[in-house]
Amino acid sequence: MLNGEKKIARPFRWAMVGGGRTAGVGYKHRTGALRDNTAFQLVAGAFDIDPVRGKDFGVNIGVDESRCYPDYKTMFAEEAKREDGIEAVSIATPNGTHYEITKAALEAGLHVVCEKPLFFTVAEAQEIKELAEEKGKIVGVTYGFSGNQMMLQMRAMVEQGKIGDIRIVELQYTHGFNATDKADAISEAQKWRVDPKIAGPSFVLGDLSTHTYYMSQLIMPNMKISKLLCDRQSIVGSRAPLEDNAFVLMHYENGAVGRLWTSSVDAGCMDGHRIRIVGSKASLEWWDSKPNELRYEVQGEPAQTLIRAMPYLDESCLADERLGALHQEGLSDAWANIYLKFAVAMDAKNRGDEETLKNLVYPDINAGLEGIRWIENCVRSADAGAAWVEFE
Repeated sequence: MLNGEKKIARPFRWAMVGGGRTAGVGYKHRTGALRDNTAFQLVAGAFDIDPVRGKDFGVNIGVDESRCYPDYKTMFAEEAKREDGIEAVSIATPNGTHYEITKAALEAGLHVVCEKPLFFTVAEAQEIKELAEEKGKIVGVTYGFSGNQMMLQMRAMVEQGKIGDIRIVELQYTHGFNATDKADAISEAQKWRVDPKIAGPSFVLGDLSTHTYYMSQLIMPNMKISKLLCDRQSIVGSRAPLEDNAFVLMHYENGAVGRLWTSSVDAGCMDGHRIRIVGSKASLEWWDSKPNELRYEVQGEPAQTLIRAMPYLDESCLADERLGALHQEGLSDAWANIYLKFAVAMDAKNRGDEETLKNLVYPDINAGLEGIRWIENCVRSADAGAAWVEFE
């Protein structure tokens, strides 16, 4: 159980690029990173493309005015001159800027945490992976939902054979907040998401389904896709060629089949994030709307609801527990879990502790790379007329 005691010798001096006043995701980063005050301390930032607004915001969240910078290049250069300069940076900017900022951060000798999807291409991700290895730095990806400890419970039950051989994988991440094009014109956060030059080759496949895809990989680390078929649509026509709805069929190397539905036009849906894994003996199902519960259905027996924090859960799951039974945890706690693991990974990397890194389950550069690979294969299939393609 986590009780706030430090896991590393001291917090990392941490900065943010983006995540300012008009960014919806910035507070999630800070909530996760600054939990317990033992993993990271926010000491600098280039919070906004508008430097005046960014400085005002930084001061209002407690950052020294002199360390609220107009842009990331200035921040990296100025912080490198300080004895107490930053050691890690989080990138909470639009997709099209991730690659250049991540590369600059690594070249400045910084550990990196970056929003998803990580980059536009697998080639870019491979280049950054090699650079991170050369520099001895960690690159983490904020698949925030994956920090929910019930994911580790599912992983343990799959590994222990509790559901038998996996046969069917059903994934869903949908909502209805873009059911019309209204936000496309008035929301800064939404405008860039439907612009291919900034968002990249996809909208909801990258923005939503990469979360769910990574979570399925976390739960089933030995399950590999052999081929897939993606059918994507621009239900709101002005978003073309980017999709606001997509269906993906998958065949796995072990013979299992899967399907994924991702959408931002699921009108009326407030929470459609769901994972169901069907085995030869039993099934597991998790909904983000009930993140503290895991449905366990053994064929021929009454269905069971496993509850977070209870002693019958696996040790790997209980290790991330914070509040104890009867008290609900949610997305903020999930973000805190992955940020704590980012800090542990960074500390282990600095110390050359490869054993810790080998056993730590968190969304790393490989998870980001596989998310890009997922998008590339989906787009390739969709652009070929929703054809089956070998997973490359």
